[in-house]
Amino acid sequence: MSVTGAREGTGARAISPGRFAGKVVVVTGAAQGIGRAVAARVAAEGADTVLVDRAELVHEVAAELAASAATDGTTAVGVTADLETFQGASAAVEEALKLRGRIDVLINNVGGTIWAKPFEHYGPEEITKEIQRSLFPTLWACRAILPHMISQQGGVIVNVASVATRGVNRVPYAAAKGGVKAITAALALEAAPHGIRVVATAPGGTEAPPRKVVRGPQPDSDREKAWYQQIVDQTIDSSLMKRYGTLDEQAGPIAFLASDEASYITGSVLAVAGGDLG
Repeated sequence: MSVTGAREGTGARAISPGRFAGKVVVVTGAAQGIGRAVAARVAAEGADTVLVDRAELVHEVAAELAASAATDGTTAVGVTADLETFQGASAAVEEALKLRGRIDVLINNVGGTIWAKPFEHYGPEEITKEIQRSLFPTLWACRAILPHMISQQGGVIVNVASVATRGVNRVPYAAAKGGVKAITAALALEAAPHGIRVVATAPGGTEAPPRKVVRGPQPDSDREKAWYQQIVDQTIDSSLMKRYGTLDEQAGPIAFLASDEASYITGSVLAVAGGDLG
């Protein structure tokens, strides 16, 4: 989960220059938050990046990265797609291949709690929307990219799950992110013979700038605000470090798992939540 906080943490730190040199990295959900921070991080480390999001904002972000990368020969481009459908995921992959010719790394970052409330207060349509938002983009993107990575006999898929699989007031979101963890474990078994690694991080609470494109309705009534505060309190209590993380602290582990430095890691889910294992 992410939350607005005082520390924006939008800039990459502890950069490893050239770590992704010669690689094409696709980052989904790249217009804001963790996805944007990851795209900036891998671009700074030499990747040719393809930023995917359903928000038009992604083109602005890609242009900013392209401008900053122009001096070192790397490139960044934005692609708009609705990854909640297989058609959208397939179109995004095809566009990335058209633009770059290959894809070495896919980072699946789409997802996020839409509502925050006890499960008995969720309507059936809300439950469906939570699953569509936080499970299907990863499932469809993995399915769309897999034939290409099999054909090139190599690649890395990094999924972004969550430690909220054990958290209050987010049962549908927890179910979706639990599915992301399951995708990671099961697909790693199938993909390993083709030289493909499949890994994941499980972020905890993360401070981020205010979203330019909101996920859903904000807490309005006193009861809704209290439900959301329960999430914040539980997140901090569950962290041994008793705080939210920064975007940098999420982008770093994702970049590591995506890199050749993690070449002997697959099927693993790394909790990045200050000691909360979910």
